[in-house]
Amino acid sequence: MGNTKELIESGRAVMGLEFGSTRIKAVLIDEDHIPVAGGDHEWENRFENGVWTYSLDDIHEGLQDCFRKLKEDVKDRYGVKLNKLAAIGISGMMHGYLPFDKDGKLLAPFRTWRNTITGEAASALTKEFDFNVPQRWSISHLYQAILNKEDHVKDIAFLTTLAGYIHWMLTGEKVMGVGEASGMFPINDKTRDYDSAMMDKFDALIADRGFAWKLADILPKVLNAGENAGVLTEEGAKFLDPTGELEAGTPLCPPEGDAGTGMAATNSIAVRTGNVSAGTSFFAMVVLEKSMSKVHEEIDMVTTPDGAPVAMVHCNNGTTDLNGWVNLFKEYEEAKGNKPDMGELYGLLYNKALEGDKNCGGLLAYNYNAGEAVTGLNAGRPLFVRTPDARFTLANFMRSHLYASLATLKIGCDILFKEENVKVDKLFGHGGFFKTKGVGQSMLAAAMNAPVAVMKTAGEGGPWGMALLAAYMLNGKGTTLPVYLSDKVFGGDSGDVMEPDQADVKGFDEYVEAYKKTLPAEAAAAENFTI
Repeated sequence: MGNTKELIESGRAVMGLEFGSTRIKAVLIDEDHIPVAGGDHEWENRFENGVWTYSLDDIHEGLQDCFRKLKEDVKDRYGVKLNKLAAIGISGMMHGYLPFDKDGKLLAPFRTWRNTITGEAASALTKEFDFNVPQRWSISHLYQAILNKEDHVKDIAFLTTLAGYIHWMLTGEKVMGVGEASGMFPINDKTRDYDSAMMDKFDALIADRGFAWKLADILPKVLNAGENAGVLTEEGAKFLDPTGELEAGTPLCPPEGDAGTGMAATNSIAVRTGNVSAGTSFFAMVVLEKSMSKVHEEIDMVTTPDGAPVAMVHCNNGTTDLNGWVNLFKEYEEAKGNKPDMGELYGLLYNKALEGDKNCGGLLAYNYNAGEAVTGLNAGRPLFVRTPDARFTLANFMRSHLYASLATLKIGCDILFKEENVKVDKLFGHGGFFKTKGVGQSMLAAAMNAPVAVMKTAGEGGPWGMALLAAYMLNGKGTTLPVYLSDKVFGGDSGDVMEPDQADVKGFDEYVEAYKKTLPAEAAAAENFTI
């Protein structure tokens, strides 16, 4: 306690802060990379005028409230004020569209990763580049706005993501970590910068539009892990901490996306490692030994925070629908006059799923609150269906919804592992899906038919991973990021590993075959069911 108090007072603690889909979270770590304090702010996206978005007020208030709660936690734990930091790292949900004019005015509402409104643009760019460009990428949003003839496009001076925006507000620097940048525009594996040939193709594609800018003019500068990305300005310090107590001058590392922080938090930066982030969205990241044989629209090519190529299967929909069902059971308990502990309730229901039939006994669920590019749907409706003779038990019900959270991910990863024969030695799981010991882990091992490891730090998630990247900038000179993480942070810890149970693998395969055959029902629900 005394050492930590002195560490904080002397400004040697490092902060990582991440904007997740439902929570903004800050983590403070010590010189051994151990979390010593935290703060968070819950928020939710809005669906306005056909767009999933957060307002700038939401962003600013959430940032400041999260940092305020971090300060309160420091005060409560150690009796000192948080006035100075050794380093800061900012992360956010990847992709999306935040266009600004030369005066720093936002030109269109923030379009998040969750939107599936850029199908025409994404398809055209994929064909033009011979490279998969997903709908949620920033360049897809930009090109779709051009195709839609949106008036604001001509005035764009800077295009960024949520992490890049916050970093800009804190430092004045228009930069981006390479992992986050790889979700804006394709990255060249050799240069670890935007692919210049593809940039030229894009500029040629829009040459007849008469814009005063070229793509290179409006995208953030790409930086790699370990580089200094600016310092906290006086204005930035007041933006983060309106009380004025936080000192300026703290160095910041390159801002990253939640995919990159997940890789750092699970020590899956090296070749043949991978991780699955499981929360509001699900995505798998596998660091490749070699390029894939062809373009797959279900698989994105992004990078690690130090620029190595990564195959990414991204699913817009994660545990939102599953959480909704758990909350229904919570309401039932409250109707009986009970006050359920949510941790216990999740544990009870998740463990109950382990008693279910391996193929869920004739029950099927779709967790689609939004569209899903992997399965070709531009909109979604959560859907539960069963056969008349199904084994309709609580165990099968919960198992079907846990499977549903992973089904789309499995469809995409089957391409990676079965068609492309990509090798992975181990997958690391992190996120709320894995909090109940052994449940989500066993389900993922069955879905991927691969060993799955969960570390003790799995619950720390992206903010901790971002803090590790900030610490690497401070202390990692002369060593690579994979070596720094393995030697300085994880110390050989490989986590608790669970091998796939082949009966579970067979059951999940049967479930997914039914899932794929019934997708037209989900598509019909999305198209026709409105209120």
